Amino acid sequence: MIRIAVANQKGGVGKTTTAINIGTALAAMGWKVLLIDLDPQGNCSTGLGVDRADRLRSSYDLLVGQCSVVEAAIATKVPRLDLVASTVDLSGAEIELVDMERRTHRLDLALDAVPAGRWDVMLIDCPPSLGLLTINAMSAAASLLVPLQCEFFALEGLSQLLQTIEQVRARFNPALQILGVALTMYDRRNRLSEQVAQDVRACLGKLVFETVIPRNVRLSEAPSHGMPALIYDHRCSGSEAYIGLARELMARLPLPTRAAA
Repeated sequence: MIRIAVANQKGGVGKTTTAINIGTALAAMGWKVLLIDLDPQGNCSTGLGVDRADRLRSSYDLLVGQCSVVEAAIATKVPRLDLVASTVDLSGAEIELVDMERRTHRLDLALDAVPAGRWDVMLIDCPPSLGLLTINAMSAAASLLVPLQCEFFALEGLSQLLQTIEQVRARFNPALQILGVALTMYDRRNRLSEQVAQDVRACLGKLVFETVIPRNVRLSEAPSHGMPALIYDHRCSGSEAYIGLARELMARLPLPTRAAA
C-alpha cells in the first residue's frame, strides 16, 4: 500500500480539500483508496458526508491501540474510497501519546498490520501543526504531498516544513520523500500569485506539479454539502484542476500490484 501524507503546518492552504479530491479522483480511476483524517477538527470526515454519530471508531482509537485500521475504516459515498474518521477525542491524543511506547510510530505500526491488497493507496490528512500527530503521519508515510497556497507567507512556512522533513528523516523515517508540491488557491488576477508560483518553482524545480489549483467557489461550497467537489460539480475549474493533479500524481507513483495484473 502506497502511503502519502498531505502535510503543511500552515493552516488554510487546502490540505483537506486536496486530500478529499485527490482521493476521490484516484478512486474514480480504479484505485482502492483509504483516507485517514488525522486532524482533530475532522473537516475531512465532514467533507465526505460522514456524520459524527457514525464515527464509532476513529483515528484516535487507532493511535491509542483500541482498534485496527480495518476495524476503523468505513465506506464513504464515493465507490472505492474508505475513511478512518476523526473525532474530538483526537484533540487530546498528543498529550496521551507522550507517555506511550513508540509514540512517534503509532500510526506506522497500525498500518503495518493492514492485510496486503486491502487498499492500493492511503492518504493522511494532517493537522496544521508540527506536533506528534503530524510526526506520526510522516513516520508512517513513504512520501509527502504538500499543498502550498500562492501567497507570500506560504513561502516562509515552506522553509519551516522542509526543515521538519529533514528532522523526521534523520530521527524517524530516513525513506521519507517529497512526492510533490501542489500550488493551491491560485488567483490569475493577482500578480502575487504568479510571483509566488515562480519563486516556488525556482526553488523546488520539478517537485512542483504543473497543475495549479485555482481559487474556486465550488471547491469551497462542496464540503457544506458533504461531498467532494469532483462529485458536487465535476465541471468546475477546481474539479478539473484536481483531476489533472491526480493524473500527475499517479505518474509519480508505482502502479499498484492489483492494477498492474
